[in-house]
Parts: sequence; C-alpha cells; structure tokens
Amino acid sequence: MTFPIIPLYGSDFQATLTAKPFLRLVGDVALDASAFKNDTDVLNAVKQLLKGSARTVSLVLTGDKEFDENQLINLLNNGVSSLLTNTAIPFDSIPKARVLEIPSTITLTNKITLQSFTKTFLSQVKTDRKDGLYTTLVVDDKERCLGLVYSSIGSITQAISQQVGVYFSRSRNEIWVKGLTSGNTQSLLSIDIDCDADALKFTVSQVGTGFCHNGTQSCFGDLTYGLTGLEHTLNDRMINAVDGSYTQRLFKDETLLNAKIKEEAEELTEAVTKDELAWEAADLFYFAMVRLVANGVSLADVERNLGMKNLKITRRKGDAKEKFLAKDTKNNDNTQEPAAKKAKVERTLGSNDKIYLDVVNSTDLEGVTKAVTRPIQKTSQIMHLVNPIIDNVRKIGDKALMDYTKKFDGVDLKAPVLEAPFPEEYLEGLTQEMKEALDLSIENVRKFHAAQLQKKPLVVTTQPGVVCSRFPRAIEKVGIYIPGGTAILPSTALMLGVPAQVAGCKEIVFASPPRKSDGKVSPEVVYVAIKCGASKIVLAGGAQAVAAMAYGTESVPKVDKILGPGNQFVTAAKMYVQNDTQALCSIDMPAGPSEVLVIADEDADVDFVASDLLSQAEHGIDSQVILVGVNLSDKKVQHIQEAVHEQALALPRVDIVRQCIAHSTIILCDNYPEAFDMSNKYAPEHLILQINDADRYVSLVDNAGSIFVGSYTPESCGDYSSGTNHTLPTYGYARQYSGANTATFQKFITAQQVTSEGLENIGKAVMCIAKVEGLDGHRNAIKIRMSKLGLLPKDFV
Repeated sequence: MTFPIIPLYGSDFQATLTAKPFLRLVGDVALDASAFKNDTDVLNAVKQLLKGSARTVSLVLTGDKEFDENQLINLLNNGVSSLLTNTAIPFDSIPKARVLEIPSTITLTNKITLQSFTKTFLSQVKTDRKDGLYTTLVVDDKERCLGLVYSSIGSITQAISQQVGVYFSRSRNEIWVKGLTSGNTQSLLSIDIDCDADALKFTVSQVGTGFCHNGTQSCFGDLTYGLTGLEHTLNDRMINAVDGSYTQRLFKDETLLNAKIKEEAEELTEAVTKDELAWEAADLFYFAMVRLVANGVSLADVERNLGMKNLKITRRKGDAKEKFLAKDTKNNDNTQEPAAKKAKVERTLGSNDKIYLDVVNSTDLEGVTKAVTRPIQKTSQIMHLVNPIIDNVRKIGDKALMDYTKKFDGVDLKAPVLEAPFPEEYLEGLTQEMKEALDLSIENVRKFHAAQLQKKPLVVTTQPGVVCSRFPRAIEKVGIYIPGGTAILPSTALMLGVPAQVAGCKEIVFASPPRKSDGKVSPEVVYVAIKCGASKIVLAGGAQAVAAMAYGTESVPKVDKILGPGNQFVTAAKMYVQNDTQALCSIDMPAGPSEVLVIADEDADVDFVASDLLSQAEHGIDSQVILVGVNLSDKKVQHIQEAVHEQALALPRVDIVRQCIAHSTIILCDNYPEAFDMSNKYAPEHLILQINDADRYVSLVDNAGSIFVGSYTPESCGDYSSGTNHTLPTYGYARQYSGANTATFQKFITAQQVTSEGLENIGKAVMCIAKVEGLDGHRNAIKIRMSKLGLLPKDFV
C-alpha cells in the first residue's frame, strides 16, 4: 500500500485541513486518511514509519473518513505519544515540538491549549546546570548548526507561544528574542530533546544576514558549502548574475541546460575512478540545481519527496525505461546513438590528426557561441578541498605550511620562509645572459610603471572656500604569488614586484613552491626578488601559500593584498580570503585560464599568426585561442592551419598544444567593424592585431587586457620585456578590470577643507539633504557652525 505524506506545516498541509473534526496526532508528518481503507491500514503505515527507528514517531491523520478512536488507541498503543481530537485552537499554531513518549499510555484529549502543550513538553526535560538553564543547539531547516545558546522555562514558553527563536541571554540576564533589534529574526520550526533529555535543539528558519552577531550565517562562519550553499548562490545568480555569465545563459536557455544535464549524467555513468565519479557527480548536481532553481523548486522540496519515497510500502520493479537500456549492437548496424551521446560534441585531436583549429562563420550563431564560451570555473566545487587547508594554516601556522609543502610538493623543509638577504647558493645556475635579460625587462617595466606614478595630489576647488583633494598612498604589505607548476615564471615575479617597488610598498613578500629536486625556488625568481627588494620568499604554493600570506604565520607576515596567477586551488583560496572579513586582505582580480584573440586579414603573415596562436596554446589545455579572420580566403585559412600544425609539432609542449587547439576556433567575419565588435564582446586577455594599418583600429577596442599592435608585436613582448604589465584580466573581466599597474599597489585617499565662505556656499544644501534623510545629527553639525558664524537666516528652523 502507498500513501501520500504531507508536511506538518506550510501551504500543502493547510490545504488538506477541513472544517470537519478528524483524528490528529502531534508529530512530524501527516497521513491523508482518504488513502486508508480501515484502521489496520493506519497501523501498517505507522509500523512502516517506525521501521528501523527506536524513537517514537508521531503522526497527523487528515481527511474525511471516520475511524474508531478507541480501536486506534489500542492499535497504536506502542506507536505514538499523544492523541488529540477536536482541538480548541488552530492546529497549525502549535509548533512541531516532539512530545516524548509517555510509557505504556496514550492520552486522549478533547481539547488542548498552548499552555498545556508547553507544560507537557517541559515536563520531559531536565537540567543539571546551577542556573537552571537548558543548553540549546540552534540549527537551520537544513540541519546546519547556527550556534549554541541557552534557554529558560520562560524563553521556551515564549518561543512555543510566538513560534519564533527566543532564548535566554546570560550576559544580560534576561529573555532574548532573536532579531528583535537587528532584524535577523527566526521562525521556530521545531524543538527536539536529546536522548538524555538535558539538551534542546531548536530548528529555525533564519531571516536576514545570519545568526551570528558578527554578521555571518553561523557562529562558525558562513554556510557556503555543499548543495545548500550552491542553492543559495544560484538563487542569488537568478537576480544578480553578471551579464553574459554562463549561469545566466543556462537560466535563459532551457535547451542548453537540458542538454548539459543529459551530458553530465552520461559522463557520470562513464566515470571510473573515485575522483572522476566525485567530479562528474558535482557537475551533474550543479546543472540539476540550476534547473530546480529556475523552476522555483527548493532542496526542501526534493528532500520531502525523498522522504515520501522512503515511506512507500509497495515497490515497482524498478527497471529502466527501454530507451536508456544498452542495446545489442553486434548484429544491428542501424542502431542509433543515445540522445545524450549526440548532445555532447567535444572535438579531440589524436596523435595522428592534423593540429587544425575549428572553423565557423560569424553567421553561425551556435558555432560562435560555442567558440567564445569559456570553460566552466569550478571554484565552488573545490572549496571543500581548499577550506580545510586554509583553516589548518590559520590555526597551526608554519607547521601546516611545511606539512602541505611535503605533501603536495614532495619537499621536507626545515623552515617555510627564506629571509633576505637571500643566500648566494640560491643563485647557482643563473647565467650572465639570463641576468642581462631580466635586467632589461625589469628596467623597461620600471620605466613604464614609474611614468604612471602620481607624484602630486589632485586638488580641485569645487566652490569658493571648498577645496577637495585626492592623493595616493602605497599599500603597506603585498604578497606576490609566483606559480611553479609546469613552467618557471620569473616574469610574474618582475611584473608584480617592480610596480610594488615603484609604488613604495613597505614590504614585498614572494611565495613560490620549492623544486622537488633541491627544495629551492628557481634562481631567476630569487634574482628578481633581490632586484625588487622583497623581504621574504615563502617556500610554498597552492591554497596554503595564499592562506599564509592572508592571515600570517609565525614566519610569514600578514599582507594587505595578494596578487599573482595560479591554478584553480590558488584562485579559490584568493576568492575565499578576499571575502573573509577576518583576513582583511584584497586580491588583484578574478582569474581564469589564459587567452588570446588574434584579428588577422588577408595580408597577415601566416607564420606570425600561427606563432601567436601557439604561444598562448602552450600555456595549458584550458587556454583559449581564437582567430577572428577579416575577409579571409579559403586558401589563406588553409595556409594558417598548415602553419599551426607544422610549428606545433616542433614545440616541446605539443601534447598540451594539441589539447588546447582541439577546442580553439577560427571565426570568419566580413569586415573590420564586425571583427572588433566580436572581440569587444569576448573581452580577451590578449588582443593581437595582425591587420593592415593596425594602429588605426586601436580606437575601436573597448574591452581587452592588453593590445599588441601590428605584425612585429607578438604577445611575448608584453609577457616579458616591452614594459607593459602581463598580469591581465581573463574570463571576460576585461569589461570591468584593468591589468596590473602602479595604482594596483596603491589606494587613494580624499581630503576636503572648507572655510567659512565654503560653509556658507554648501551648508544649506547639506542641511536640506540631511533633513530629508532624517539624519538630524548631520544637519545639526552644519547648523551649529553656521549659527556661530552668523550665516543662518533669522527665520531658519
């Protein structure tokens, strides 16, 4: 037999109530009486609910069928705690508080009041505290802990009566109604008693910024993890998503969303290892949650349905639908591929395939959309790995830092920090040629960034007697993260270290993972650290290095800003510390995979174009490489493809290049305005102009990290030695962010000085605006001064 389960509270339950009295039992769920033929069916339902559980399960029966109450009392003798009929108050006004089992009895009550209900409840609890208070755990409707508080008999009575979070404040020695002053109120959903009856659990629905007085969701920080955290984020994205973001696109494109769900479901079935299964399941959960949120379905709705399915007594056979079952293809050449398989179109390049880019026409909207769609950032999915690392570094400091360096980098350190002056042995292997190359690059970067330095304050007289000014101050302590994974990156060190020095930062801290071979960082990075005046090099990478600089350890000073690129774990850690008010640490910009967009016309040198595309493709398999061709002939496109293939085969990182080019595209446009419009919408990190009279078209660029103008200006020049900065916004953030510059290492302070003449000129305006905002203190500060100066009209109120 199956039967519907209805929540005890909420609109669904309210809809089932009728004016006619019916059997009711205080408890967790409601059983629709119309689903039962007789009293025995009710008993069977109760037994199913009790199956595998030692606790007392309480029910509510709704519907218009008549039942023999006396017979039910006997049938349910060991199954429920209290039987209520003909209640004197609306049943939905009684909180879902669990009344503990009254041994061997069921009390039949014709009328019940909140007072008697509370009295019955309180008779079941006890406390051994001298102050007579009850230890109370507060959780939200997802069973996530919000905090630990205390309750008194008075606060419990008030909480049940008003159905809100009410507790007892030990510091103020009085009953405390949660959110009465802050607005962060709570609706009381249930009260539970623990197994020893000496502790309470309040389940509440929290409103406002959160439970904690520090403004966080709980007293243990914000609850941003897991499916509930994802649900919260997606609900926010429904309203506040950045224009053009992938999540916003999914909300708007139901066809794409459904295809992604099918694709990820298939990938989950194909996953083999533990890591693969976890990764693919996370992807599927993400897209499934987008569909739920888009249709107004909450996790609570899903969990309620899970509960209903768990309580079903009869089971169907459980076979899959025919279209999802594997078919025997041995003797059937006409068997069609599953629809989910067809939905996934992922180009791959084998070792014997030509390393060619895909080609689409600008009129092919679907193809263009696929070409310019960035890979999904999985930062939220890896936070469950990053959070423990950050917490350990915060709590344990240097030891945690060295433990992670041993675990992730295979280096057993005696100390996690290299102090300046750095030992000469760390420069071993550095050639004179490399020193000269670094010196040239450092000097050019210094020149360009020194020219950006604002030396004099900006001073403006806005009204006679009102002088406003703005002046820079260097950020005191900065941390520069230098990756050390698949490539040595001294260029990152100089691109961030030099501007920090030019800006006048008092302390510059480098962080880079040590080499497994000798436990040292590369001599090139050490050389740049010396040249830039770095005080320390933290011998660590990943989230642990970011955490060390953000919060500080015994050896690592806490910095005010962290800059530099890194993998997904570094990015997640940077985003975390930026949003943690306890860290008080900012970051340079959001980060994603590196990318280039090249605009080329028929006169472009195919070898130059190919080399520019490949210089970006070798960064990583998730790098994005796009060529926008202006009136390119088929012959020109073919020559470019051949040049890409030939040059790629000669590169040592050809395997990485092959995987990157597999998802790279040539987009064919008819004219220059169309090409630049496409580039501006994409907002590339690097924009290379391989077109005639390239400098004439720079004015058409609105969104780009950095522009490389003309045939002889490859991206490589900006990466190393031209003088511009190579730390640039990726992932389309060039719409909102600038690349790193001198001002990145500064903050700007404003000042104003108002004379009596100035007060006369602006004082009335200030008072007028303050009055309409209801801020009389603001208004009074002006009024008193003007009154003493004799500037107020006699009839002024």
